[in-house]
Amino acid sequence: MAAVPEANRRVIEALLEAEMPRAGDRRLVLVHGRYDPKSPTEFTVRLGEEQRNVKVTDQSSVLGIVDAWQTHRSAVDGDDILVVTTDVSDAQLGWDLRAYAVGGSTRTVDRVVILKQRFGAADIDSRIRQEGWLVEALLEAEPPQGWRRAGQVLTRDAAVRALIGARLGGQQLVEGNLDAGALLSWSQNPAGLKLFAGLPEAERSGLTGWLVETVGDAAVVVMSLAAAGRAEDAMALGVLGAVVTRPEASNEAARAFGSLLGSVRARTSELRAFVDAVEGVLERWITEARSGTAQGEIARERVLDVVAQADELAAAAELTEELSSSRFLESSFRTRFRSLAAVLSPSRRAAADSALSALKDHALADLFPQRVLAATMAVRLARWLAEPEPVVDSVSGGVGAHVADWGWVDRALTVLWAGDGVHDPAVGQAYQSIHDAARARRDRLDRDFARLLARWTVTASTHAPGGCLLIEDVLPRIVLPLSANGQAPLVVVLDGMSSAVAIELGDQLTSRAWHEATPATGARVAAVAAVPSVTLVSRTSLLTAGLAVGDQPVQRAGFEAFWRKHRRQSALFFKGDIGGRAGQRLAEPVVDALAGDDVVGVVLNTIDDALEHGREGDRVGWRPSDITYLPELLDAARAYGRPVVLVSDHGHVLDRSAPGEGPTRATEVESVRWRTGKAEDGEVVLAGPRVLYGDGSVVVPWREDIRYLKRKAGYHGGASLAEMTVPVLVLLPAVGLLPSGWTTLPHESIAPIWWETQTETPVAVTSVPPRKTTKKPSKTEPGEALFPVPAADRAVPTLGTKVVESTVYDAQRAFVPKAPNKPDVAAVIDALADGKRSLTAIASVAGRAGRNPDFLVTTLQRLLNVEGYPVLSLIDGGLSLELNTGLLCEQFGVKR
Repeated sequence: MAAVPEANRRVIEALLEAEMPRAGDRRLVLVHGRYDPKSPTEFTVRLGEEQRNVKVTDQSSVLGIVDAWQTHRSAVDGDDILVVTTDVSDAQLGWDLRAYAVGGSTRTVDRVVILKQRFGAADIDSRIRQEGWLVEALLEAEPPQGWRRAGQVLTRDAAVRALIGARLGGQQLVEGNLDAGALLSWSQNPAGLKLFAGLPEAERSGLTGWLVETVGDAAVVVMSLAAAGRAEDAMALGVLGAVVTRPEASNEAARAFGSLLGSVRARTSELRAFVDAVEGVLERWITEARSGTAQGEIARERVLDVVAQADELAAAAELTEELSSSRFLESSFRTRFRSLAAVLSPSRRAAADSALSALKDHALADLFPQRVLAATMAVRLARWLAEPEPVVDSVSGGVGAHVADWGWVDRALTVLWAGDGVHDPAVGQAYQSIHDAARARRDRLDRDFARLLARWTVTASTHAPGGCLLIEDVLPRIVLPLSANGQAPLVVVLDGMSSAVAIELGDQLTSRAWHEATPATGARVAAVAAVPSVTLVSRTSLLTAGLAVGDQPVQRAGFEAFWRKHRRQSALFFKGDIGGRAGQRLAEPVVDALAGDDVVGVVLNTIDDALEHGREGDRVGWRPSDITYLPELLDAARAYGRPVVLVSDHGHVLDRSAPGEGPTRATEVESVRWRTGKAEDGEVVLAGPRVLYGDGSVVVPWREDIRYLKRKAGYHGGASLAEMTVPVLVLLPAVGLLPSGWTTLPHESIAPIWWETQTETPVAVTSVPPRKTTKKPSKTEPGEALFPVPAADRAVPTLGTKVVESTVYDAQRAFVPKAPNKPDVAAVIDALADGKRSLTAIASVAGRAGRNPDFLVTTLQRLLNVEGYPVLSLIDGGLSLELNTGLLCEQFGVKR
């Protein structure tokens, strides 16, 4: 005999909602079943627009049913409903009693039918009927507002997802794609875990089985931990399992990890899937953390909480040493720093490079960018120290080398001085050793430069510059040629910008689609400041195009006079002129000037103000956004097609004195870094026409640790390379604005060779030939090449040459009008074969064909992307190009 089905309040409510609309005035409902004694026997139910009182009684005989109905009729006046659950058949009940019952017979409790009704479905997945735990759980868990409508057919997946949402509060398991990551995220919710632990065993088992089917093997471990009340450890255990589940892990480590799992049992494949899922979630959180948003900060804290918990578990199980190769543990991150510190020496360059690469490969490296930056700078300085001792052979050579090489050293020294925020003694000592060795070498360069400067200053002038670009010649020799093609330049004077700051700003700006240009082939230019290298001397000399001392009115008058002399109108704006009113970042006169045809000059004091007020000492990097008004000015210049010159008036040195250390004792002090009188150790006397204070003779320090007045964040006025070098950055919004005889300076070719671990093949530069020349071409002997190429090199064509000589390329070229010459396309292919390149670099490689980079890229894609395959792609937000060499060879039928 079949078991009598059990009914509870939910089942009765569903049955009444289905039956009572057509019951008329009948108030007796007979139900074939047994009522759950834990369910209430009296309650109310909404039927249509009204609330009805319901009483439920369980009777096993006809007499009991009759008595219950008679009692209900006599005791209750109104439309209250009596529900009788019974196992008595209709035949035993008789027609007289059944006549009072809804439907004239006993109602059958079909839970699946009721479930279908509760979801508003016309049909139901047959698998649901086979899983009694799911039916019972869905009827039990229905929320007060009812189940969300499921459509025509209630599927098993929809049913289980609805159950999870109601039972576990796991919306991340219900909404969107359900994967191991969502399951692990849910496992970090204590409330959801508590709800899961309180479910009946059959329901827990059923949900786990469905999750394993849906998510995969990782769910076995996660849900086993949840059932054991340890799901909050899931992420941390996954971090540990990433190492100890590898084939090379020791038996001791495997046993220790097994003890951490406790009663959880899983196959190796399930553990591996679990570990992979944990790593995937951590990687996603780390990616979110890099966004810099509030949500990213939350993700960062999640990662750090998980790895801290993992380290605690590892320490408890004595697994810390075994897990030193982990990509996620904070302890292994610390170990990689110490490994780097152990080999941080100029004599162990390769080992230091390898250790740095391992450090950057650690997942936490993205969460501690300043720590990794300090390590990177330490290794870079070690590489520089491994280079032969540099020599200063002249003032021009020193200034040129500083902007091209030694300024990068200064940038690294600034970062390394700040050190590592964790204060690991071993790491700190290694950093200090490298810093002090590099600083000592830089001091020797400053000393030698100052001695040469003292001799040079005696006679140096515009007519006899000794190979130098003088600060008073920046306007006529750098800015004026930029106006020759009709576009008025924007001159931005960044007061106090050193080569180290210029290098960093240039690095960021030229990676954002600005094209850097230079009148010197393959190198940035730098000018020599006036003496002493202070604002009233050097800035005035810069803006008036002549040696002069003066304040803002003198500078403005001299700037306007220079441009009038060259038949151009101009406007010069200082700090108080730039800011706009409410709702307008820049003042209207600045905006109007930028929109017009005048040459515009703007003086920005952010860097110098930072030195004055003590902020630069705490800064280890400058971004364009750190300099007030610079982003807005650059945006306006781009919008109006203006070339931009970023130039300093002098550089600076940073204060590195010990706390409480006072100024250097000296006589005849005039300023923080210059005085008159006789030179002492670390100082030099500068005299001559370029010395505009001290009656043509001043004493200035070349050592950066000398100051004569109160402490600030940084100083200027001395004779060090960092103070006397005036960096000049020329930025073009389009290569077409390149002056005659100038070249572009690709982003990839600017850094010195020791800056990166591996040097790339030098990038060619674009040159616009002079429009007029009287020089005759040199003659060569018949049959003799100007630059002889070895026969072996001539015999081996490059990948680019193979492509452009192929029949497929000829077929592509037939459909591309005005295609670049084959040698230009071949050069681009060869450059990209070594890795991605910026658009500036590619424009340089393409020569004259690169004058319009956007058109060039479109043309190259039409030539190389055969049948739409992505052989050549724009990446980095459209700032760089990447070549798929494998696909290139396949499409053009060539071998690399």
